[in-house]
Amino acid sequence: MKKLFVINGSFSAFGLLTLSACGRLERIPFSPLQTPASWLLSQPFISFRFGSHEMFLVQPSTSAIVYLLGILTIAAGLYYLRIRPRQLSRLWWGIAFLLWGLGALLAGTSYEAFSYAIKCAGREACLWTSWWEIGYLVVSVWSIDAMVLGDAAACTTGKLRKGLGVYALLNALVYLIVVLVGVFIPVKFLISFELLLVVSAPGILALFVLNLVRFWKFKNKMDLALLGAWVWLGLTIAAYFLFYLSGLTRTLWAKGTWFSENDVLHIGLILWMLYFIFVVVHNLTDYPQRK
Repeated sequence: MKKLFVINGSFSAFGLLTLSACGRLERIPFSPLQTPASWLLSQPFISFRFGSHEMFLVQPSTSAIVYLLGILTIAAGLYYLRIRPRQLSRLWWGIAFLLWGLGALLAGTSYEAFSYAIKCAGREACLWTSWWEIGYLVVSVWSIDAMVLGDAAACTTGKLRKGLGVYALLNALVYLIVVLVGVFIPVKFLISFELLLVVSAPGILALFVLNLVRFWKFKNKMDLALLGAWVWLGLTIAAYFLFYLSGLTRTLWAKGTWFSENDVLHIGLILWMLYFIFVVVHNLTDYPQRK
């Protein structure tokens, strides 16, 4: 479910956002076809005037939540970097959170807060995606790859660490190439959220198995904390899909309650990030320095 912030009028600074949906991406219309009018009718919004221009803020609560997630995650990344001295694991986790937070802000801008201005304003039919969303896809996968490098520094050594490092770097590079191919041909699946999940899943599963095996063997707090993080992430994603498949979003919207599967996902991720800030960070150290 997407949200927006729209300005109608002969001129608006927000109209410049439409430039981010140019080029090859304009060949991909929204499916099923959406006009600017139907885009507005399909989502809850509030309207107000700014001078001579009427503005529409669609799904304002959801927009606020996703931006809160982005800001919190960037703050977590900066915190990890601040306390990283000589800790490679905290360095990579800090980078991962900065990328994740940036991805949340990019997604919130195009999928949600400014989606109308970027993909619909001034068009007969709304676009399916934008460069903002392309950026979100890339930095999100890179974030997972940085997590792999962080976990490798904390939990492995020797050939296994090198193997995970090679996987993460190749995965980041190959995905970037795939996305660019998807943009410039264009190929819809190559720039889809579904492919992002397919590409990200092996890294997340590898970290879950790594921490599970290590906790089974060593019973240490760091692996238990990281294992808890992967379990919570899995539960959050599962809750998102269950809410989406249930159709509750439309039911709640019809009753005037602005709550969707995206809110389930973003609230779950906010709690996930707080867990990393208050629990994981105190147990995270590089493998050679652990006792």
